[in-house]
Amino acid sequence: MSGKETSADRNVEIWKIKKLIKSLEMARGNGTSMISSIIPPKDQISRVSKMLADEFGTASNIKSRVNRLSVLGAMTSVQHRLKLYTKVPPNGLCGTIVTEEGKEKKVNIDFEPFKPIYTSLYLWDNKFHTEALTALLADDNKFGFIVMDGNGALFGTLPGNTREVLHKYTVDLPKKHGRGGQSALRFAHLPMEKRHNYVHKVAEVATQLFITNDKPNIAGLILAGSADFKTELSQSDIADVSYGGENGFNQTIELAAESLQNVKFIQEKKLIGRYFDEISQDTGKYCFGVEDTLRALELDSVETLICWENLDIQRYALKNHANSTSTTVLHLTPEQEKDKTHFTDKETGVEMELIESQALLEWLANNYKSFGATLEIITDKSQEGSQFVRGFGGIGGILRYKVDFQSMQLDELDNEDFDLDNKLIRSCVCDEITSYFRMGFSPHYRCYLNVGFIPPL
Repeated sequence: MSGKETSADRNVEIWKIKKLIKSLEMARGNGTSMISSIIPPKDQISRVSKMLADEFGTASNIKSRVNRLSVLGAMTSVQHRLKLYTKVPPNGLCGTIVTEEGKEKKVNIDFEPFKPIYTSLYLWDNKFHTEALTALLADDNKFGFIVMDGNGALFGTLPGNTREVLHKYTVDLPKKHGRGGQSALRFAHLPMEKRHNYVHKVAEVATQLFITNDKPNIAGLILAGSADFKTELSQSDIADVSYGGENGFNQTIELAAESLQNVKFIQEKKLIGRYFDEISQDTGKYCFGVEDTLRALELDSVETLICWENLDIQRYALKNHANSTSTTVLHLTPEQEKDKTHFTDKETGVEMELIESQALLEWLANNYKSFGATLEIITDKSQEGSQFVRGFGGIGGILRYKVDFQSMQLDELDNEDFDLDNKLIRSCVCDEITSYFRMGFSPHYRCYLNVGFIPPL
């Protein structure tokens, strides 16, 4: 497996952990029926099993019958899960259990994290404790930034794909004075003293933000500025930027891209930049939108599948037992889900049976390897990411070879009625996406204008 594939797979695992944490944080149970457990690497399954047996005896004395049965049921589930393991996995073992007497919902989750977790945890509560899992998501390659000029300083970090401003302040340095005579030396000394105090304060704040327990809490420090202040702070090679403040922060990230090549934010910008290049050069080796992207996956033509981390599309598998044994697959937005006609057979009007319902991104995360593709889950925090989400629906791909989606759509139109909502957009975009992309228009907006419609805001 290549380094690129390893990095992409790791990012997918991180996204799965984020999604799991979000769902676990919202769960609530009765009394102390919810168990959170973490077993660190090199611990012994036999030790944990013995501990659970002792705890089982203690839990048997709980006075409340409902609470007692819930706790004992949860502990029994933990014991059964542990029997599936002969030893603790290399990265440790995480588990969450909840059982509620007389209710259908029962959650049993156990998994090996994507990197070692050294926390030992066993808690009964009415909620799951996910603090250790959240800490696991902290990116190892966090870089610190100091951007300073004559107007002030900004301190920030770039952990993974999130640009974060930690602190910023402005200064009012005295201007140069054209005084002569004996006052010249006295007035010349004032700016130098103010300047020195400013640089000294920047150094103090940097120490407070980037040093924890006498150790750096960042992988590296990037200094930048539009004046000579940065050089006074450090005599090493420093990025020279045209702006201060947040504009300077953005420019510094661009200029330091070579040093930050392993940071997710830079990787994300490069990836989407490559996708946009395919569009601007009209290579035909790109796809966007749910239908075209899934069609390209079925053709095994997708090299890199790109999805927004908050893609809000649900995948439904439906079956009509009245006249067919085949399965109908739909991909619906929250707004489309409100229209119940999607769940009925168009010919017979019979309501179809729901076989499976799952978030599309979750389905892709579990199945992308079977299509021979690499999955990249991106954010909308960068300018490129935001444009991909707003202009292309948050899903698309870079293809191995050119696919003529327009011809495929015309073939479909020969066999079925023209669906304005689903097909007109793609048909218009295929003809005019290149020229209007270069002009800065969203292709979705252009295609609506082409047919005289106004897109919803």
